[in-house]
Amino acid sequence: MNDAESSRLALLHFLERVQERDLVRTRRWIADEERREAERRVGEERHPPTPEWLIERGLDRKNTVAVHTGECWDPGKRVRPATRAQAIEALRQQVPACSKCRPDTALGIVD
Repeated sequence: MNDAESSRLALLHFLERVQERDLVRTRRWIADEERREAERRVGEERHPPTPEWLIERGLDRKNTVAVHTGECWDPGKRVRPATRAQAIEALRQQVPACSKCRPDTALGIVD
């Protein structure tokens, strides 16, 4: 066996070791990604459903500031879920409807 064949064989063995390490690393990446995906699914399953209606309270939590739909993009920080009946009652008591999501229109209570 000459040196060229010997060095070619050594290079192929080296390539094999590199590829095995790459394969191990790729499998680790796949396992990590599968774990993250499973965690994301569990998080989605545990996440409570979006309420249909929200009532926003003031700083003192006694006065009601606005009524929002559950999908409002600007509900404020002090909101609590509400039933349809609670949202309608709040609007009838002159609580302002959010100007962005228009819950009064969604509830069919437009003056």
